[in-house]
Amino acid sequence: MKPASGTVKGFYAFIAHGVEELEQGSNFTSLQFLQRCVALLRAAHLQLTSLVQKLRLPPGEKWLDEYMDESARIWQVCHVLKLGVAGIENYCAAGNDVVTALEQRQTNPQLLRQAMRAVSACRRAASGLEEENRVLMETRIEPLSLRFGETTPSESKLNGFNGFRGVLHAMSNVSSLLLVALLWGLVCWWQPGCRTTAPTGYTCVFEAEYMASIARLHQRVIAEIDGAGRRRGAQAQEFQRVKSTVEELREHLEMAGGGEEVQERVKELTAWLALLRSGTENIAGQLDDFLDEIVEARKKLWDICSLR
Repeated sequence: MKPASGTVKGFYAFIAHGVEELEQGSNFTSLQFLQRCVALLRAAHLQLTSLVQKLRLPPGEKWLDEYMDESARIWQVCHVLKLGVAGIENYCAAGNDVVTALEQRQTNPQLLRQAMRAVSACRRAASGLEEENRVLMETRIEPLSLRFGETTPSESKLNGFNGFRGVLHAMSNVSSLLLVALLWGLVCWWQPGCRTTAPTGYTCVFEAEYMASIARLHQRVIAEIDGAGRRRGAQAQEFQRVKSTVEELREHLEMAGGGEEVQERVKELTAWLALLRSGTENIAGQLDDFLDEIVEARKKLWDICSLR
């Protein structure tokens, strides 16, 4: 069957444009960037669901199984991301305890030991979270499920099921990129076996275009992490800044016991905690909505097949 080229080409163009918009930004480990990653993931899935209805695919065929497998893969990773977000939210509580203890100490200098205990507890919470997330990645994520750009299907394969297989392949590649970036930011850093250079050898020009965009964005995210010199734990900029500010507070308290330096660091910690809390709450809400959308899409596509 000849693919509905206009509709399918539109999906490829949507993917390429969405990734290019992400690439044109900055702060590729910020929560704002990660929020945009979730937004693109949701928009791409919505486009895919809408496209299926336009392609008039035959009921009872393998295309539905392939979509179900892909959506199940995304579903699994999103639940890991939700656990990562919950861990950061718990860490924010330990950070708030530090702020409270140091504010109380400003009115009562004898509470230095209490403030030090709060700082130590926050540092232990960060170390514990990093270890929990490392185990979470090892036990809940299959690295092979997040590879992208390593295969170059033939054009005939991409045109399978009226172009649906090509569209699903594009969805799989872009979702892997976005999920990897989200896992790096919210759970922990690791290096999956993904293509890091511009792709070559694609028989489909649209495939080559969006894969080039994916490769560029992937390289830029890695470059930012490398430039920051951190390869441990969640890479979200706001989380890392909270951790570093707590470390600075510990040093100042141990050396001088207080002073203007501590007051400035408390202000910084308060500001970064607010950004971390609001950013993770936003992402948690987006992930919940996305999971609901996956459930609705699976049911809708199943119903479409049942009615034909």
